[in-house]
Amino acid sequence: MMVEVMELPKSRINASMLAQSIDRPVCFVGRLEKLDEEISGIVEVVGRVTAKATIMCSSYVQFKEDNHPFDLGLYNEAVKIIHEFPQFFPLGVTQYD
Repeated sequence: MMVEVMELPKSRINASMLAQSIDRPVCFVGRLEKLDEEISGIVEVVGRVTAKATIMCSSYVQFKEDNHPFDLGLYNEAVKIIHEFPQFFPLGVTQYD
């Protein structure tokens, strides 16, 4: 089931959009607090939102912030704009029937 998530169109969402994205493939960027020795900081997760509004991860990319800190607040504002004006960002929001 997780293999198909990578092949499907995914909406970019933020934490406030998890509950309305249940059972949909998504792309989510957030800050992880030291999950283990290898993963922490800003991470982009691709997966499917579960019934408990968590994300079942299919893949992830950890962002390096050595020289340039990632502005998560600005990113969240951009995600809100993508959802507010889907006619201008057709690849950012996926409509499901």
